[in-house]
Amino acid sequence: MQKFSIHRVLPLVLAASTLGTALVGCAPVVLGGVALGGIVAADRRTTGTQVEDEGIELHAVNLLHGQYGDRIHVNITSYNRQVLLTGEVPTAADRQRVQELIRSLENVRSVVNEVAAMPSTTLAQRSNDTFITGKVRASLVDAKDLTANAFKVVTERGVVYLLGRVTQREAQRAAALASGVTGVVKVVRMFEYLSEDELSRMSITRPDTTGSGNSSPR
Repeated sequence: MQKFSIHRVLPLVLAASTLGTALVGCAPVVLGGVALGGIVAADRRTTGTQVEDEGIELHAVNLLHGQYGDRIHVNITSYNRQVLLTGEVPTAADRQRVQELIRSLENVRSVVNEVAAMPSTTLAQRSNDTFITGKVRASLVDAKDLTANAFKVVTERGVVYLLGRVTQREAQRAAALASGVTGVVKVVRMFEYLSEDELSRMSITRPDTTGSGNSSPR
């Protein structure tokens, strides 16, 4: 997920490109959910799709910054070219305009607009969302029947959004774990569903190159 702050994003890109080769054999560099240094394969998206998702997020940040500067608070998360928008903008018209701008970007397959027309959240509220995200991720890591790297977690105003290519069993389990975390107001599933057979084949071969799956925000 990319936070809407171009001053923060560009140094991260430069740092990742510099350190990507320097840290071979060390802990992976993680940028917006895509791990560098050999961990990319743990993600159920193809490597090409992961790169596309990173490109979508970075281009979206640039586009919104050019249009709005620091007058809005919008978080951009792209998973398998489906873009989740969260945060706050001043008016309903701004909300619609943000969606249209992001939908116009190359490689974007669909947009789920969860941006609210309201005053921006405070630093304390955003810190709390970050804390909730960390607790949800920790619960996924602790669950021995789940692959934590298959999930992306986004939290906005206490609402947890779960993204990933998962089976129905994994989706239900992850949603139940997230719902049990203190401070979570609601859990929204934005999964693309795999059959158990597809998941079994994934453990043997690389993920398919089509990025297939039924997108089911609910």
